[in-house]
Amino acid sequence: METTGTSRVTELHELKEFRFYTFENARLYKERMKMMHDKHILDRNFKPRDLVLLYNSRLRLFSGKMKSRWLGPFRVVQVFSTGAVEIESKDGTNRFKVNGQRMKHYLGMVEEKWEKFVMSLEEPQ
Repeated sequence: METTGTSRVTELHELKEFRFYTFENARLYKERMKMMHDKHILDRNFKPRDLVLLYNSRLRLFSGKMKSRWLGPFRVVQVFSTGAVEIESKDGTNRFKVNGQRMKHYLGMVEEKWEKFVMSLEEPQ
């Protein structure tokens, strides 16, 4: 009776130790997977007057295979501490708030407005 009791206690200790190693391995695995996942997350810092593209996540049945899902460019008006960003259309008519995770910087050509400079030429003497 005493030997079975001691063997039962040792089995319980072994089971407890096995359970501890299992939890430790699961914790290490989760840390490693989190680190690998976080490595691919891009830190996007938007400033007012930046040009951005907005991801269109609406589901359409026949949206077109080669059609881009990025809309824009839009201009950033205000950045909030919660991660939300207020943007406006390029002509300045529509303003709305969107999640900052749905945007990326616009790297296309920027239209520069040239100021007209008038110079009068006189005939040489």
